[in-house]
Amino acid sequence: MINWKNLDTLAAFGKLAALKNSVNLPEAMSGENGAARVAKYSVPMAAGLSYNFAAKTVDDDVLEALGELAAEAQLTEKFAALYNGEVINTGEKRLVLHQLTRGQLGDNVVVEGTDKRAFYVGEQKKAADFAEKVHAGEITNAAGEKFTTVVQIGIGGSDLGPRAMYLALENWARQNGTLKLDARFISNVDPDDAASVLKTIDVAHSLFVLVSKSGTTLETLTNESFVKDALKNLGLDPSKHMVAVTSETSPLAKSSDYLAAFFMDDFIGGRYSSTSCVGGVVLSLAFGPEVFARFLDGAHQADMTAKESNLMKNPAMLDALIGVYERNVLGYPSTAVLPYSQALSRFPAHLQQLDMESNGKHVNRFGEPLDYPTGPVIFGEPGTNGQHSFYQLLHQGTDIVPLQFVGFRQNQAGMDVDIQGSTSQQKLCANVAAQIMAFACGKQDANPNKTFEGGRPSSIIIGEQLTPETLGALLAHFENKVMFQGFCWNLNSFDQEGVQLGKVLAKRVLAHETDGALKAYSDLLAI
Repeated sequence: MINWKNLDTLAAFGKLAALKNSVNLPEAMSGENGAARVAKYSVPMAAGLSYNFAAKTVDDDVLEALGELAAEAQLTEKFAALYNGEVINTGEKRLVLHQLTRGQLGDNVVVEGTDKRAFYVGEQKKAADFAEKVHAGEITNAAGEKFTTVVQIGIGGSDLGPRAMYLALENWARQNGTLKLDARFISNVDPDDAASVLKTIDVAHSLFVLVSKSGTTLETLTNESFVKDALKNLGLDPSKHMVAVTSETSPLAKSSDYLAAFFMDDFIGGRYSSTSCVGGVVLSLAFGPEVFARFLDGAHQADMTAKESNLMKNPAMLDALIGVYERNVLGYPSTAVLPYSQALSRFPAHLQQLDMESNGKHVNRFGEPLDYPTGPVIFGEPGTNGQHSFYQLLHQGTDIVPLQFVGFRQNQAGMDVDIQGSTSQQKLCANVAAQIMAFACGKQDANPNKTFEGGRPSSIIIGEQLTPETLGALLAHFENKVMFQGFCWNLNSFDQEGVQLGKVLAKRVLAHETDGALKAYSDLLAI
């Protein structure tokens, strides 16, 4: 029997709260103590990654309390209910099945006579077959010439995740000879976004992927019209240059305006859709279906570890619970995601949506107000760029911001240079190691302006190289982390009512059905 209870009603949370500030981080991370912690507080992840939390303010007592919290909150049981097909999205009365796009975790999930795993695999197969025909020149533009570029048109989860995944593997694919088509992305309804893409590509040799589950997303349909006009102005037939990713019931599904349509369903939210056809079509076209399959395999490996009931064998659950401790016991309101990999330049933006849209809720899954903080503010940039930007506040600001580093021992491009006795990659890795210790231990100085208090907690996910498998595992780790935190906070992490009000008001503005301040702002903007 699963019980959905608020975090502050759980006995284990009371025990956890009593351990507040039980670790002196500068002392714990100094000298041989620090070396022992680094060795001790590390757990293996999927695809050869590891999660090291030595520089977090946790010890064995905190970990014991976190384990008790995981058991009392029934995190393992709730995850099993999710992947076995129970209605977990209570706001919209829907199943939550994004893990099923990359592998079977439990029972067959059948909805209205359709095996959902078979459905997702079937759509992936359609996307793979289509991509292979494009690569082979069996599907071409009207002149019989191969496409050279794929452009995804979508917003929110139809853009952030797929764009981040493409950028993460672009250099790897170039190095490994698997880059089939260059990819670009149009998301913002600002016409400058579409124009900037269209002016930098060969439109006649471009294939456009329109992504909208409902087929009615205002920004996406506006950008589709922008692209169609550009094609028509060049004397091209838009229907020979466009495919749709949508639901089977949307107006796009059977339209002759598209070369093909690939389907998703209501059981996969946009921010969780990178492993569905939302990501699968563009990534298969860009890199080939085999690379996308490897990406899915890494994600499935991570999902399998998320089934573990033992906290120390479940890095996503452990990461989630340390985050709950930091948010609800230590009172830290935000988290910085700091990948020391330029390939992950847009990964923090994707995690921003994933986390803040999922757990930015003030009522529990029953609509009752909560008396404790929920999701943190997520922000970040790749290192070392961030060091020359906002790290000043992270080191010496008045707020403590927990840090999530990501680093790899090898780069993707296979190019490097040795300067002053070390390579660029070694300099990059040296910086992340130094930052972890600087944040944890700080530095005392007679000049207060040069004093670093330390005690700034961080963790790091480390891998050998960013590959399709490690990227998939990294993505699924954070998806599962967010899910477990939502379970702890007794939230529905799978709806997003907070994005709707602005859309409704925008439609009123465009219909000129405004008064008061809304009309005044509309007039200021010359609408």
